[in-house]
Amino acid sequence: MGFTIGGIRDIRELRSASRRRGRATDCTAVAEYTGLWGWDVLAGARSSATGVCSCGDPCCARPGAHPLDFFPGVRAGATLDEATRAWSEVPGAAVLLPVGRRFDVIDVPLGAGVHALARLERMGLPRGPVLATPTGRAYFFVAPGAAAELPALLYRMGWDDADLDLAGMGEGSHVVAPPSPMGTFGPARWLRPPSPDAATAPPARLLLGTLAYICHRVGRVRPRRGA
Repeated sequence: MGFTIGGIRDIRELRSASRRRGRATDCTAVAEYTGLWGWDVLAGARSSATGVCSCGDPCCARPGAHPLDFFPGVRAGATLDEATRAWSEVPGAAVLLPVGRRFDVIDVPLGAGVHALARLERMGLPRGPVLATPTGRAYFFVAPGAAAELPALLYRMGWDDADLDLAGMGEGSHVVAPPSPMGTFGPARWLRPPSPDAATAPPARLLLGTLAYICHRVGRVRPRRGA
C-alpha cells in the first residue's frame, strides 16, 4: 500500500506531539492504523467498572466487546484529517480492528506467545504484528483465511490430536487495539507493533508449527489444579 511522504510526516508529527503529552491519543492511533498500515478501524462500545455496556442496552450480551452499530468505521487509506474528523464523532469509543479483512488471528496464551515470538526471531521466520491482551492472551496476526484453514493445517503438521490452547479468529471477530482498554481489564499492548517491515500478516503455515510446539510444551508443564 502506498503512502504519501506528507501523510506519513503528518502522522509522525501528531504521534510525537501526543507522546509529549504523555500518551498517544485514540485519534493518533486510528490515523496510524488506517493511513500507515492499511487497516479498517471500527468504533467499539466500552464497559464500565460495574460491567454496564456504553451502548445503553441493559441486556447487552457482549458489554464493552462489540462495534457501535451507528458508526460506519474509518476505512483503510483514510487521510489524517479524515480519520481525525471521523473519530471525533465517537469520543470515548474503543478502537477495534476487524479480523478477516487484512488479517486473521492465531490466539495463544501470552507466555507461550512471548516464547514463540523469540523462537521465530531466532529462526529468521517472517513475523507480523503481535498483540498482547490484559487477559493473558497473545494474538498473532496472520494472512486472511487462516482461521478456516487452521484444522487442516494442524492435521498436516501432526498437531490435530494434541490438546493445544490455540485457536483461530476469522471474519466476524474483532480485536481491541492499543491504546484502548479491553472492558475493565486494562489496555491492550503490542508485543510486536506494526512497522514498515511487520505490517503485512504472514501465512499462518510459517508460524503455526512453532506456535503449536510452544503451546504443547507449555501445556505439559502447566501445574494441575489443586496441586
